[in-house]
Amino acid sequence: GPFLTFLLRQYFMTIPVELDDAARIDGASIFGIYWRIILPLARPALAAVAIFTFNSTWNDFLEPLIYLHSREKYTIALGLRSFQDQYYTSWNLLMAASLIAMVPVLAIFFLAQKYFIQGIVFTGVEKG
Repeated sequence: GPFLTFLLRQYFMTIPVELDDAARIDGASIFGIYWRIILPLARPALAAVAIFTFNSTWNDFLEPLIYLHSREKYTIALGLRSFQDQYYTSWNLLMAASLIAMVPVLAIFFLAQKYFIQGIVFTGVEKG
């Protein structure tokens, strides 16, 4: 979405243009500059974008509710909703399922935490 586009834009603006110029002098192509210089430097921002995208997709409720018609294909968010009824909520089962649904999000966050923090912190850094 717009937030992720702005996040990447701000991060790319912190990468010095002198790196592009030096690579052009060395004879690198546009793709070579992007692949060998810009992309490795943008790894923290891309990791932050990947975490945000995974989290929003994992927690999405409305789109699967609209598109999926059989209970066998429900996502975890829709499955959690099935523990609630009009008159009764199975709180013990809902909390257990919520804990299980939280495990992949926490695992991805802890695996990419270093890149996530770098991507968020360096996005606000201005060139001097």
